[in-house]
Amino acid sequence: MAFGRSERRRRSTVDPMSLKILVAGGFGVGKTTLVGAVSEIKPLRTEEQLTEAGRPVDDLDGVEAKATTTVAMDFGRITVNDELVLYLFGTPGQDRFWFLWDELSLGALGAVVLADTRRLADSFASVDYFERRGLPFVVAVNCFDGAERYPAEAVQDALDLSPEVPVLMCDARRTDSAREVLVSVVRHAMHVSARQREPALP
Repeated sequence: MAFGRSERRRRSTVDPMSLKILVAGGFGVGKTTLVGAVSEIKPLRTEEQLTEAGRPVDDLDGVEAKATTTVAMDFGRITVNDELVLYLFGTPGQDRFWFLWDELSLGALGAVVLADTRRLADSFASVDYFERRGLPFVVAVNCFDGAERYPAEAVQDALDLSPEVPVLMCDARRTDSAREVLVSVVRHAMHVSARQREPALP
């Protein structure tokens, strides 16, 4: 019994593991909202007002009410438990900011591809990017009010995902829902890492 208390005291003095998670997806899919919903610190945001000059390149179809856009990244932090802290980096969604992705993805454990079923094609670029880099990711469908709901299997087929890639439904506005998405990323990335360490059969 004394050993158990000593072990808990020892663990409490150990710094928690810090992991980096990317939150990606198309323009207006809810990346900034998800980071803000779950972050325990005031999120760092690099949003700017949409302008008439950007209207030819920023497709607002389906997100006509959107007035701002991320131009660098969103940053937040969440403590999952005493042993694990996640640092969140939300990527900009437009093509012209993709040069930032390589820098943001350095050292990342995994990623969330946030999807909107009204603009599902916008998710392909993120999926392709993480597949090419071999970075584990999950697809989280942000269930917007009024958007048609589809089963996870239908989304997986539409995005031509590997069966191993988790697909889940979420509400990016809700802390508990966003937290579950992030926990799923960590679990999936750990599973992929463990599988890669398994010795090859002779």
